[in-house]
Formats: sequence, C-alpha cells, structure tokens
Amino acid sequence: AHISLQVATVFLCARPQAAAMAAMMSMSSIMRRYVSSSAAAAAAASSSAIYAHREYQPPLLRLPNLGAMIANTWIASSDVMPTINPATEEVIADVTVGRAKEVNAAVEAANEAMKHDAPWRRMGGSGRSRLLSKLADLMEEHAEELAWIDVIDNGKPYGEAFIDGQLCQSVFRYCSGKAQNSHAQLVRPSGPLVTPDTVAYVEREPVGVVGAIAPWNFPLAMATWKLAPALAAGCAVVLKTAPQTPLSANRLAELTIEAGFPPGVVNIMPGDDETGRLLVRHDGVDKISFTGSTEVGKEIKSELAGTFKRLSLELGGKSPLIVTQDADIDRAVDIAQLGLFLNAGQCCCASSRIFVHASRRDEFQDKMKRLAKSRRVVEGWHPDARSIDPHRWPQGPQVDKAQFEKVLGYIESGVRDGANLLCGGKRARDVGYFVEPTIFTDVQDDMAIAREEIFGPVMQIMTYKDDDEVIARANNTVYGLGAGIVTTNEHHARLLAPRIKAGTVWINCYDTFDAALPFGGFKSSGIGRDLGDASLETYTEIKTTVFGAPK
Repeated sequence: AHISLQVATVFLCARPQAAAMAAMMSMSSIMRRYVSSSAAAAAAASSSAIYAHREYQPPLLRLPNLGAMIANTWIASSDVMPTINPATEEVIADVTVGRAKEVNAAVEAANEAMKHDAPWRRMGGSGRSRLLSKLADLMEEHAEELAWIDVIDNGKPYGEAFIDGQLCQSVFRYCSGKAQNSHAQLVRPSGPLVTPDTVAYVEREPVGVVGAIAPWNFPLAMATWKLAPALAAGCAVVLKTAPQTPLSANRLAELTIEAGFPPGVVNIMPGDDETGRLLVRHDGVDKISFTGSTEVGKEIKSELAGTFKRLSLELGGKSPLIVTQDADIDRAVDIAQLGLFLNAGQCCCASSRIFVHASRRDEFQDKMKRLAKSRRVVEGWHPDARSIDPHRWPQGPQVDKAQFEKVLGYIESGVRDGANLLCGGKRARDVGYFVEPTIFTDVQDDMAIAREEIFGPVMQIMTYKDDDEVIARANNTVYGLGAGIVTTNEHHARLLAPRIKAGTVWINCYDTFDAALPFGGFKSSGIGRDLGDASLETYTEIKTTVFGAPK
C-alpha cells in the first residue's frame, strides 16, 4: 500500500485519483474491437468472428492517421510496414515507412521552423509554455484513447498504459513551467581589459533541429520524454518512432496540430532501422536524442564520431536489487516483482539481478515463487488489467515475435548454463507473444542471463554474504542505469547507495519516476539525462553576449 500511494502521487497529479477511477469504470462501455475510421463499416460486419473464441475483446478505436506528419501535414510513403497486436498476432494496420524523401522533407520543415523570423522563434518562452500546457490538457482529455492505443499496439495492461499517460501529462506541464520561466543571467565583467560599465548576459538558446529516436517499450512516454524538453527549450523536432509501436505518437502528433504548434516544429516519422540511420546522418540535424539498446547506441555514437553533432543516449541496463539481511521480505518480494515484471520485463532499468542476503534466501525464494506463479498473464484489455495499482497489474505479452523468441532463447541459455529454473520458462498461451513469469536461482555472475539485458520477465536470484561482496558484484557490469536497496535500516541504505555505480538508486521502492527527477545512466547505460532540469539543458547551447560601454 505504501508504494501504491507513492506511485499514485507521482503519476496522478494531473487528475484526482477519484476521477481517474471513475474514468476507468467507464471503459466497459467501449470494450469492443479496434478498427480504423476509414474501415469501420466493413469491420463492423466482418470482425465479430475474429474474436468469437475469446472471452474478452479489444476496444473499438479510431486509429490515428497512419502516415508521416511533416509540417502539420500528413504524408503517405510508398513503403509501408504492418503494426501488429502482440496479444493476438494480428495486423492492426499498415503504417508509412519514412525513406530519404520523407526524412529530408521533415528535416527541411524543422529547419524552416527554426529560422529567426519564423513564428516558433518569435513567440518566446511564454508562447511555448502556452502550447505545451494546451497539449497536456488535450492529452488529459484523450487519456483513455491514448492508453488503449498503446494497449493494442504494445500489449501492456490498460492500467499501466493509463498511468503512463498521467506521467506524460505531468512532463509536458513541468516543461511548460520551465519554458515560461526561462531567463538570462546578468554578469558585470571585471579585469584589466574590461572597460567601465561593461555588462554581459549568459543565456541558453535552443540547440536547433533535434532528431529524436524513441523505443517501443513505452511508446507514448518515450515520445513525451523527447518532445517535451526539446520543445520547451525552443527546438524543432523530427521524432522517429519504433516500427513495432508507431500509433500513439501519431495520435499525439494530431494533438500537437490541435494545440496550435506551428508547422515544422513537431514532425513524426514512422519507420525502421534505415529511417533512423537517415535521420542520424542528416546534415540538417543538430542533435540526436536516442533511447534504446546499448548496441544501437554504440552504432550511433560511432556514426557521429566524425561530427560535432550533439548527442544524448539513454541505453540498456542490468540493474541490481539488493535485499539486505534486515529487510522486510514481504516488502522485498513486492518491490522485486514490480521492478522486474513491470511491462513484461521490457524496461531498461528492470531489476533483473536480485541479490539476497544468504540468511534470507529460502524465505525470499519461496515467497517470490508463489507470487510469480500467481501472476495473471492476460491481454491488456482483460478486466484484470484495468487496475491503476501497479502492484496489481497482470503481465502482458512481449512486444513482437522477435522479442518473444529472444526471451525464450535466454531462458534456454540459463538452463543450459546450469542455473536452477525455479518456475516459469515456457510460452504462456497458444496465441500471442506471452512468456511465463520466470525465476532462476543458483545463478553465477558469468552466466549470460546474469550479464546480458534480457528485456523480458526473467528474474535471476543470487545470494551474498556481506556488503563488500554485494557492492562489487552489483557493479560488475558494463551497465549503470538503475539499482535498488530494500532494508529496514535507513543508515545502512545511505552507506550502500553512494557505492553503487548507477544513475538512479531506489531505496524501499522501485520504478518511482517524476517529471522533476533526472533519469539516465553511468557507463554503457548512456550519456545525458531525460526528465528534470537536466533534460532541458541537453537541448540547449550556452551563449555569452558582452556589451562594451558606449563612447
């Protein structure tokens, strides 16, 4: 209950919890099949048989425009790709794939928007703040619709997608306030070469055109984390979305037009890996902001090595969760299941490496096994998936077939390397990319499942004897994104936390995010930060202007 309240406080600031609950209760009236607006009549006549074998059905939705949005105009490419519902393995729609023509047009539109006489540059911080606030209001108005889009496109439980939307609203509102309060620092220089009455001001100005590349695991949230600070700083953005989950960003693009953003400020580019490469290599882009795997992050960093293009990266992780000897084991199990099984384990900071003090091993493993075996594995529209309490969320599918097979491959690797498969380890359902909640014990640090990012519902439980051992093992990784400590001794936690090489350390909680809290990693987990003031700084350059005294 204590963590539920904490998360609710963080995520539901944009709407009172009672109103959020009332909105959740209203969903039963729209629990029908999804169709595009252009095909609604045909689908109404033919789609009932598709889901006749299922007890529950996905909702009826008006799909967003399926093209690329360039300068507030929707463009269809000759190339398309299917986006698939991972819970049913059925195609939702065919979406445009941006190629050189579309990427060039989007970057050109963004550069036009950044010209000094363009409306976006003339409106200043107060104008940007107004538009960001208006967009947040529209997202709140369409919160259920945006959540449902991510349910069918990504597979996550409705309650989780709805809470994602609350955080998105708070991020846009936070950045709206920062845009409103932007200011310069006045300096009076002194020194032997400075004339009397010389004054200077130091200010941050937008870095320019941003090429943002978002991942598939939190589609709406990651689009928000890129767009909000970049727009608050005054940049124009070309956002390339993941091929698995393009739909919610396209709906967000429609809302940016409704909010009144000038043409070229926000451009949305669905596409594949080649689309991303075109954006990274484009000479008209001043900064790249990427969230995704460390492998792709390295490729982007190498690609830009011969340039001075600005770069921020939020990459992978293999996060440790330390359960101390004095920990409340029931609380530790609750935190561990949230930290690992959230979003079917498809979270860059997932607490996949659980270090339990040897004296508490049996109790923790027994309770963790019971909880994992009791977890529901269901479609995101199932009634069990509607709770806004993260500790009651069931588990949805992996995002696509490739990720599904990757996770099962790691499970096979763990068994082959000699780890003990405590529970799970198999496909959970005949249809859909569902994997059973899986726990390994007797895991050695050199096993692939202990070293590599699995990005699935696969937990590794290891034991330790003392603080020095667990800190050394927790840090024995190329990653440094997140970490957790569960203890009843606050002083002990304060001693451990500074020794962990990670961008965020959660103590007696996990996955607690806020618009004001910077998020990013050490080592191979990235460069720069999302969220907080630190995120806005990554989208700016510092300029000093000095005024000599007039004669």
